[in-house]
Amino acid sequence: MPHPLGDELTELHVHLGGAVDPAALWSIAHRQGIRLPSRDYWEFVDLITVKKGSRKSFEEFLMLYRWTELIQSSPLAVEESVYEVVGGAYRKANITTLELRYNPMKRNRGGEQDLDHIIMASIRGVDRALLEYPVKAGLIFCLDRTMDMGLNEIIVDKAIAYRHRGVVAVDIAGPANPAFHYRDYAALFKRARQAGLGITVHAGEDEDWHSVDEVVRYLEPDRIGHGIHAAQDAGLCRRLAERNILLEVCPTSNLHTRVVRDNEELAGYLAVFRKHKVRFSLNTDGPEMLQTTLREELKGAVRNGLVSKEELAQCGQWAQEASFIK
Repeated sequence: MPHPLGDELTELHVHLGGAVDPAALWSIAHRQGIRLPSRDYWEFVDLITVKKGSRKSFEEFLMLYRWTELIQSSPLAVEESVYEVVGGAYRKANITTLELRYNPMKRNRGGEQDLDHIIMASIRGVDRALLEYPVKAGLIFCLDRTMDMGLNEIIVDKAIAYRHRGVVAVDIAGPANPAFHYRDYAALFKRARQAGLGITVHAGEDEDWHSVDEVVRYLEPDRIGHGIHAAQDAGLCRRLAERNILLEVCPTSNLHTRVVRDNEELAGYLAVFRKHKVRFSLNTDGPEMLQTTLREELKGAVRNGLVSKEELAQCGQWAQEASFIK
């Protein structure tokens, strides 16, 4: 029997901290005895989600992850969260190829929990979901711009160690940090690439086009997370096209965090990408936190004039081709 939602979808940019149903997080928190700031469920939902139509600053949006990451900070919580995300993506949007990213070090309570146990729990969560649903899923480990090189190097080491267990790529994400420079990670990412891992890096979201340029020059990514401000420089767009680098665009996220002004500005950026033949996919970033689904993102993209129906189909094909899950 065909899925009631129709076409199978691919999503490349989803953060574990923003993708678990609030009801599941509420249950996980209580099972672990985590003291929440409110005993009222609906106040808890308001604490970890962005209301439809409202907008937060980029920094305020990242603060929402403080609670979700705390709740997910145990092997039990990580396994259950990953399982819920992969299964929920299939049930709610017929996503049959899903890449789920997270930072294992933000789930081990500053070293209190064993990092390998956290990672193995996430792998079990994927395995459980794959047993129950007709899907493919892979894990992406996120380095953090506010962590020092030593800690980030451990994350890459773990990604390499678990590359045959479902870890498909590495990423750099997190809040802005004046002391952070993408170029400092060139050797580390070269080692990850040589080990067979995919490379995707957050850039050009809350930063201008220079951040994307630095990533392209020094880290040689397969994909860029968000990357929308790359449209500010035609030469950079041409290099993205020449190197076949795909941009993981997240419309609702970019609008809610005010990194783009409105749909008109976002449509203008995407028009530049089309002009220069830069490939891009459409994604949710954090579907539960932003109260959206990938299917809603795709419908909204057409409705708001970001892409045509024909271009939407092309984006879906590009996403499949750019997936790290082989």
